[in-house]
Amino acid sequence: MSKLVQVLLTLLASLPLSWLQGLGAALGRLTFLASPRFAARLRENLCSSKTVESYQVLAREVKRSAAETGKGALELAIAWCRSPEDIAAMVKECHGWEHVEHALEQGNGIVFITPHLGSYDIAGRYISSRLPFPLTAMYRPPKLQWLEPVMQAGRERDKGRTAPATAAGVRALMKALKSGEATIILPDQAPGNGEGVWAPFFGRPAYTMTLAPRLAQMNKVTTLFFVGERLPRGQGFVVHIEPLAQPFSGDKEADCALMNAQVENLIRRFPSQYLWSYNRYKCPAGVSRPDAEQGQA
Repeated sequence: MSKLVQVLLTLLASLPLSWLQGLGAALGRLTFLASPRFAARLRENLCSSKTVESYQVLAREVKRSAAETGKGALELAIAWCRSPEDIAAMVKECHGWEHVEHALEQGNGIVFITPHLGSYDIAGRYISSRLPFPLTAMYRPPKLQWLEPVMQAGRERDKGRTAPATAAGVRALMKALKSGEATIILPDQAPGNGEGVWAPFFGRPAYTMTLAPRLAQMNKVTTLFFVGERLPRGQGFVVHIEPLAQPFSGDKEADCALMNAQVENLIRRFPSQYLWSYNRYKCPAGVSRPDAEQGQA
């Protein structure tokens, strides 16, 4: 199965970007129509975020978001199969690279934080191609075991490295940062029991990882957020890089709230390109819901 998927991804990656994104948009719309669960979660999360002004706008944004989700899924073929040169050619602009250059001049390790927004894999590959050292990305193994070797092969090409979301993976990230290298973390993945705290995300409590703020407070580490904006009609991508709005304090709840707030600001700039279908508000096994904790107080 892995070999078959690899062949399919290679074929998809060979398509012109506009064709690939057209197929992805159709796939996203079809999934929206065929999966009530997908559609309901997308609609509920987008509605509760209050990023839209009216019911009419919401209906339009829900459909756009479904199409953008499909585009993002098929763009993985590009991120995992195309050369760094091909990917760099698709990035039409990069705003904020001066923040990376400043960190390099200081000899700092870099924690790159990016939510499930836009084409984060392509943006990550682009950033990796411009760095003078490896870029280590933390990941959670997919539920489909046959997909993992394909994913690993795609992300470990060139200067890419991966670290599993385990204690060993965290040690690998810390080692990379101490060596003055860089890591990528997706802050809107729900962590496991004991790995997060409840923090507001678009006005609702979301179990949020504490790892990113913890790594950000290591000695000689620079923290930067980035997003890969998807341009319309297959025109390519724009990478946006920006620093923390304010330093993390060491207080877990406050730091996770600060991180979520900066993620919210990025999402509000490109709302239809966020992965609203992700179950961001789930309660991991063994974790008490915030309302239950308040009842016990």
